[in-house]
Amino acid sequence: MANIAVLTGGLWRLRREIATLTGMTPVRWDTWPRPSFAAVAGWGHKPTAERAKRLAARSGKPYIAFEDGPLRSVRPGPAEPPSSMVVDRSGIYYDANTASDLLDFATDPTWSAAEQMSRARAAAALLKRLTLSKYNCGPARTPGQLGLGAGLTHRILVLDQVHGDASIPGGLADSASFDTMLAAAIGENPAAEIVVKLHPDTVSGRRAGYFTRLAPADRIRLAAGPVNPWSLIEAVDAVYTVSSGLGFEAALAGKAVVCFGSPFYSGWGFTDDRSPKAIRPRKADPLELFAAYYLRYARYLDAYSRHEIAFDEAAEQLAWLRDRFLAQDRRVVCFRIPRWKRAPLNRMLEGPAGVPLHSANIEATVEMAQRTGGRIVAWASRDIAPLEKAATAASVPLARVEDGFVRSAGLGASFALPRSLVMDGEGIYYDSRSASALETMLQTMAFPLAVLDRARCLREQLVAARTTKYNIREQEQVDFDSAGRPIVLVPGQVEDDASIHRGSPRLKRNIDLLRAVRERHPDGFIVYKPHPDVEAGFRRGRVPKEKAAELADRIVTRASILRLIELADRVETMTSLAGFEALLRGKPVTTHGQPFYAGWGLTEDLCPVERRTRKRSLDELVAATLILYPHYIDPASGRPCSPELLIERLAAEARRPPNRKERAARLARNSAARALHLGSLVKLMARRSA
Repeated sequence: MANIAVLTGGLWRLRREIATLTGMTPVRWDTWPRPSFAAVAGWGHKPTAERAKRLAARSGKPYIAFEDGPLRSVRPGPAEPPSSMVVDRSGIYYDANTASDLLDFATDPTWSAAEQMSRARAAAALLKRLTLSKYNCGPARTPGQLGLGAGLTHRILVLDQVHGDASIPGGLADSASFDTMLAAAIGENPAAEIVVKLHPDTVSGRRAGYFTRLAPADRIRLAAGPVNPWSLIEAVDAVYTVSSGLGFEAALAGKAVVCFGSPFYSGWGFTDDRSPKAIRPRKADPLELFAAYYLRYARYLDAYSRHEIAFDEAAEQLAWLRDRFLAQDRRVVCFRIPRWKRAPLNRMLEGPAGVPLHSANIEATVEMAQRTGGRIVAWASRDIAPLEKAATAASVPLARVEDGFVRSAGLGASFALPRSLVMDGEGIYYDSRSASALETMLQTMAFPLAVLDRARCLREQLVAARTTKYNIREQEQVDFDSAGRPIVLVPGQVEDDASIHRGSPRLKRNIDLLRAVRERHPDGFIVYKPHPDVEAGFRRGRVPKEKAAELADRIVTRASILRLIELADRVETMTSLAGFEALLRGKPVTTHGQPFYAGWGLTEDLCPVERRTRKRSLDELVAATLILYPHYIDPASGRPCSPELLIERLAAEARRPPNRKERAARLARNSAARALHLGSLVKLMARRSA
């Protein structure tokens, strides 16, 4: 495979994408000895690409220009990798001084054939339906929400751009073009409201624009806050632009577009060109140019694997990521979240208002939430009654957070980072004393057929991948000769766990559960598996072996819980998630407590929850519990993801033996967890003896 030389750090960060899109191996030029190469990569025609161009000319190798594509990301900036890129071997699309591959594609007669136009029509409709643009960090807004007047006869949208952006000189324009544009918009439309949209990079404060210091005037309104560009396009009659890509989206939406530069979409006959300098070889309509630009010139990348994908898939993926981002519409203030858990929580809860704030003080937490118009998030298993009281008094919303049901590859007690979390504004799923958002969903929701079909596929995927909550590697292969007696699996639990205190009114101890199961099954072959956190010495709940042996026929510590579920004829538990995992695998389950999966007609419930009156199918339970209730984070990319993707990641990790670094990290986490547990135990004994 040939090498492609990369000269800048920014482009080097995209080396996976370069390899995917070119089939070449990126190599850093600034190393010694100098690597051999067959081409040179550069970022468009920006000043930073000049070194790369000179190297290409000096070596006689082709220069390949890379740029962001029409669907870049949710937010601007280098923190998010692009969802689309362009690769141009003859120029770059925004530079009217040179040729470009886009110009070649747009003038290719075979690309405007009926089949291609049908595909383009469907893709353009998808773009409009999903209301996607280059950047997608702004919510949809009505004209009233944007503060636009209702009495004027029509509106004109004027587009600002980032100061010094390469598309401005590339579009044969300069800073004076923006003054000319604004003056024309005002003078030519005396009865119109002039809406000036600032660039997202300007709104975020990253870079200056040409209208950054423009003040609202009699007819001039500034769209300075985050907003979905399609909300503005729909609210106006015409768009004035120098070279902004949003001008093409407006033309695609059927709006009149006036150009004061020569962007890639001017000169084709569908724009009003006030500075006509770019010569096009033929006329074209917006849909034909859309086909060339979006479907042939631009290339699309999977948000997680970074493999190349089709436009439709990339658009749906970007819209999902945008919607997850916009759903966090209030600033989050986290209360006493351990530092080691903050990274995944921050990624899940970051939204248009910013990253979560953190506080360990009740008064400060409530004050920050009031000041920012935000909400409080606290770990559900902590004693947060004083915080709840203070938040209620201040009319600040509070949600409880807890690990999800497909959590990680490793124990939480040994500091394995959570890959799924649940946020609940009503209660929390394991506290049966009051309703939770999960319970309300199962009690009231009508699940669409598409969601149920997805739940069935997810359940089958989870079972086939042998995924559990913690996904600890199997260390012992077991089998049982029960002599025909029914095998009853009893999973042990952490006795000081909140799910026992708040979700098991009658039984609180593993030894009591074993006694109850033996009384119910005097002739059963009872298999007891201590909880991994207890067995590892991290948490309370150990049953002395001699006592456990009096009640159980086998005590298994190192075998996978899935292997034991497969061998068992039934499972009996207080509130263990193993009961839910058994249901997924078609095993009968008896609950001695009140776990979230009890009360829906799927389990034998010895301590029923009277509020739960709805009968649910297994796929309805899966849809609520694994699809609609939790949030997931991809361990590879750090981005919000689907449960299906997380299961794939965990299954792949389970198949791959850990390397030396991973083994050392796991050993360090386990040592730290044991030390912390020992310290907590010493403090508890000291308090009791005082």
